[in-house]
This record gives sequence, C-alpha cells and structure tokens, in this order.
Amino acid sequence: MADLRPAIIRAHQIGRGVREIARFFDIPVMTVSDAIKRFEEYGSNKDRPGRGRKKTARSKKNILRAPGHKAYETQNFLRDKCPDVISVDPHWRNPIGEWPPNSPDLNPLDYAVWSILEQKACAKPHSNVESLKRALKAWNEITLDTLVKIVDNFPKQLKACVDAKGGHFE
Repeated sequence: MADLRPAIIRAHQIGRGVREIARFFDIPVMTVSDAIKRFEEYGSNKDRPGRGRKKTARSKKNILRAPGHKAYETQNFLRDKCPDVISVDPHWRNPIGEWPPNSPDLNPLDYAVWSILEQKACAKPHSNVESLKRALKAWNEITLDTLVKIVDNFPKQLKACVDAKGGHFE
C-alpha cells in the first residue's frame, strides 16, 4: 500500500475521483479515501511511527524461526547444567555444531497418533464447539495396543532418519 500512496495522491490532485482511483488500482475505496485523508491532514503520505500491529511471540515469522532450545539463554543454561548436551552456535544464521535436524517423523505423536485422532475427530465438519468436543473424545478410543505398536515402531523411524541422513523419508 505504501508504494501506491504517491500515485493515489497524484491522481487525486489532478482531479480523479476516489472511486475511479480505486477501480484503476483495484483497491478498496476506503483505502483510497484514507490515503487522501491522511495526506490532507498531515501533508505527507509516509507511514507514521508506531503504527501497525505490534509484533508478538506468536507472529508467524517468529514461530517459524523458533526451533526448540536454540535460544541463547537456553543454550547457556544447558551448557552450565548439562555438560553433555549437544550444542549449537546460538546465532541462528550460523548453525554449526551437531544439532539434529527438526523432524516431525521423530515424534511418535506427530507421525502416528495425530493422524489417527484426525481421522476419528475430523471425518466430518463440525457445526459447533460442542460437536468438536465430543469428537475429541476420540482420544480415549485410541487403544493401549495401538500406542504400544507406535512406540515399538519408533526405532525403525530413527533408522530411516539416519539412513536418509536427516533428510525426508517415508
């Protein structure tokens, strides 16, 4: 949007209407109107400081950059308390060391249990929260025998990961 503001202002200054500008740039009328209003009030079309949504730990970018235990403080704590811990350079741009790859296939919940639960609980769409809560009781329907089989299969998953050198495997 910021790159369109000068063009919106220029079009307005030469006499184009708000709807015409919106149609031309294929953007909402209110977006054009707000850009013009901001320019008329402040004499500038630049972003004002402090605007926009505040960044949080739940921002998608932050979540994707947060592999487990890579934080500087966590690494220091583990080095002090657990000398045998596998360490990694705490600067995420310089990943050296023996850090194992992140793999959902090495988590029995991710590779097996959630798919069973999803098959049982999400076989049909839910129209309300109560319906979803009832469906999630499918967790209790997963038998101990099934869980034992999943855990017994885990060494095979580890071997497949080693054979694939940490890469993708089925």
